[in-house]
Amino acid sequence: MPGTLYLVATPIGNLADITYRAVETLKSVAAIACEDTRQTRKLLDHYGIARPMVSYHEHNEEARTGDLIERLLAGEDIALVSDAGTPLISDPGYRIVSAAAEAGVKVVPIPGASAVLSALSASGLPTDSFCFHGFAPRKSGERQRLFASLAGTGMVHVFYESPHRVLETFEDLERALGDPPVVAARELTKFHEEFLRGKASEVRAELASRDLVRGEFTLVVGKPETSAVQEELTIPEEVLALEKAGLPRMDAIKEVARRRGLPKREVYAQMELSSKR
Repeated sequence: MPGTLYLVATPIGNLADITYRAVETLKSVAAIACEDTRQTRKLLDHYGIARPMVSYHEHNEEARTGDLIERLLAGEDIALVSDAGTPLISDPGYRIVSAAAEAGVKVVPIPGASAVLSALSASGLPTDSFCFHGFAPRKSGERQRLFASLAGTGMVHVFYESPHRVLETFEDLERALGDPPVVAARELTKFHEEFLRGKASEVRAELASRDLVRGEFTLVVGKPETSAVQEELTIPEEVLALEKAGLPRMDAIKEVARRRGLPKREVYAQMELSSKR
């Protein structure tokens, strides 16, 4: 009979943020697959868990999956953990979960800490509809194109960001979305946990005033208040505004057509007419 693959959520900072079920599961499995054995060792030692660890990260995920599936099919129970938080949420694990399901291995989630949900719940922004994007793109142009595509979606958007790029990311949010409301959750669950709330420009100014920006960030971007502005713009003006934010011409045309519920050819025709004036 096949074993079980457990997806065990671990703390995102404070080691106390782990469930009884998670600890008991980690104590009972044949092996624990983890991103960084050194990081997971700290957690295991803290709770007196003495189980073998298997390195499983983005660089060996494809090669290691087959070995773990063989062990599961042989009847062993295996736990998968990430360095922090819930496995597979912007972390490795997709391959083994997919392969386990295909092989008929039972997959059991052991829920717990999540930076995304922690930031959302404490943000004070509407959480009825949201989209998680993982880490924002590294290059400014790619970030601006992504942010520009969020306008008009009618939902909150969540990103991870490093302290080294967070100021640039706020600048790109302002360029693409006209200074939307944001919440920057820094060092979640840790001693220096902090929530910065306000317009993107206000939060950026606060961080820029500090000698050094430290800690990992979870950014919650509120629904951009762009509808009134868009209603005042003509179709060509709106297309040009998106182009200025970094979208290519055809992508900007598609986005304006989507926002206004128009055929793309009609928006394109408006652009052609405007260029002849």
